[in-house]
Amino acid sequence: MSKIEVETRSFLSDEEYARLVSFMESDAEHVKDDEQETVYFSGDKDLRVQKNSTGAKIILKGGKIHDIHREEKEVSFKKDDFEKMESILVGTGLEVEIRWFRKRKEFKWMGAKVCLDKTRGYGNIIEIEIMCDEDGVDDAREEVSLLMKGLKVSQTPKYVFDERFNYYKKNWKRLVD
Repeated sequence: MSKIEVETRSFLSDEEYARLVSFMESDAEHVKDDEQETVYFSGDKDLRVQKNSTGAKIILKGGKIHDIHREEKEVSFKKDDFEKMESILVGTGLEVEIRWFRKRKEFKWMGAKVCLDKTRGYGNIIEIEIMCDEDGVDDAREEVSLLMKGLKVSQTPKYVFDERFNYYKKNWKRLVD
């Protein structure tokens, strides 16, 4: 059975970010704080490698970036092998398109994974995610939308994420310095 990631997201002001961190710290289960580096590669597929404070993984996502639901496959590997994995992928002819540097606070709230991110050069983001199989996609879409509304956060439209992503993609080297 396929693992489908259903999520909603929004850009946050610094004030909204602080409000949500405070709320989550008092009303949700704090899962972890993390620092991540994620490398996106060129090509027709959404292929990336990511390392964080505990390990690393290679990720392949179906669909288009910022779609509300996407099939997701990932394989974990040792953090020490991150640069080697990146080098192998570049060796196949793929190019590094983007490099993200993110500080993430992860919570479990109302049955969903809630991530509050500060991404260097990109901004503050909330993501609410539920994993399900194909049959649960519609219910999960409704649930993540209701949870976002319950937090009094408006979902940022997909086109805004696409515009910001494309800007970051063209300028990330300058933005992360």
